[in-house]
Amino acid sequence: MLDLISGRSRTCDGLTRRGFLRVGSLGLGGLTLADVLRLRSKAAEAGLPTRDTAVIQVVLGGGPSQIETWDPKPDAPAEFRGEFKPVSTNVPGIFLGEMFRGQAGLMDKLAVVRGLHHEADDHNIGSHWIMTGFRADSAFQPTNGRPSVGSIVAKMRGPNAVGLPAYVSVPGAPSYAQASYLGAGYNPFRVDGDPSANARVRNLVPPDGLDLDRIDDRRQLLAQLDRIERRRDASGMMDGLDRFAVEANAMVTGKAARRAFDLTTEDPRLRDRYGRTKVGQSCLLARRLVEAGVTFVTVNDTGWDHHGQVFQACRRQLPPLDAAIAALVEDLYDRGLDRRVLLVVWGEFGRTPRINGSSGRDHWPNAMSAVLAGGGLNVGQVVGATNRNGERPVDRPLRPEDLIRTIYHVLGLNSSHEFPDDSGRPRPVLNVGEPIAELI
Repeated sequence: MLDLISGRSRTCDGLTRRGFLRVGSLGLGGLTLADVLRLRSKAAEAGLPTRDTAVIQVVLGGGPSQIETWDPKPDAPAEFRGEFKPVSTNVPGIFLGEMFRGQAGLMDKLAVVRGLHHEADDHNIGSHWIMTGFRADSAFQPTNGRPSVGSIVAKMRGPNAVGLPAYVSVPGAPSYAQASYLGAGYNPFRVDGDPSANARVRNLVPPDGLDLDRIDDRRQLLAQLDRIERRRDASGMMDGLDRFAVEANAMVTGKAARRAFDLTTEDPRLRDRYGRTKVGQSCLLARRLVEAGVTFVTVNDTGWDHHGQVFQACRRQLPPLDAAIAALVEDLYDRGLDRRVLLVVWGEFGRTPRINGSSGRDHWPNAMSAVLAGGGLNVGQVVGATNRNGERPVDRPLRPEDLIRTIYHVLGLNSSHEFPDDSGRPRPVLNVGEPIAELI
């Protein structure tokens, strides 16, 4: 069973008199969602961008090997190159790992960035870096020190369509996907569970014993109480709250969100192309969400920390990932979304080029790869290169901040904009890096 939730949050509006009117157990049906919508609308005060671009980010949690995926090293010694051979692509001179045959046939629609690197071989620090554009203060930092990219997007852009959230994560959420000092209203709406097992999102349908008529009855009772409160309200605050309550009610009782999250309406043949796997159906759901009006979707694919038996693990994990990415890219192009929707696939670091004694690869931030597609970018190319053994960049070294700047560029966001942190100190959206010039 999938659950759509908005993150754990408390509001400070002093409106607990309305708490008992929440729509059953609907995570999107009470004041929490209304408060989310109210908070997100504050971006309009500074003038929202007019672009309707969107991003799907696939995070490979644990750190995938660059050599087994997008940066094969067939000329390296055996203790580096591993068991897989390169496969040619439909762009002459570009090769991928042999488990990526689907992407190889679509290389003219992809851009591979091979020169990415940073200095943190710890999962937490590396994850915070790619999720926010900032290094974590320590490996033991439990929550975001800076807002995630998705939260920044939710704050500055909001959703592309009424009745849908701006920022969604499926399934669950990777580390450091939260909003930090932007406030809990900009945390991701999480879809928990396996989309390949059950495509019904519980929180977008009423629980047992509570139908939409009863929701409407409660909404009318809420309106009556608000009219009483409004007589005492000279500030106009209640009029503003009413608008957000209406939008929250529309998300729960309206069709847009429920339709977007309902995978059962998809052609079974298309679902098969994506793969009836967790990552495959998560990518299909991500496409449905951005097409419907969600601005930023993170697909959370875990299990890439291959300290042992890396080749056995890759034989199991790479084909489903390849099918999902290839189907998603084809789908974006088939639907005319390739100019509007950017796909980014990466993890928090790469793996050691030298194979360890357990037939695995350890943490290696000195060289990592990412693949991008769509977003109106210049594709069909490789940006950057690592040395013969895949140890470090030797051409066009790039950092996570550069890739994140590219994301903000596609979304039309000013990454120099500042938001106050919890102490009131202004903090930039991003303080270093440049959009990757070869791509834009």
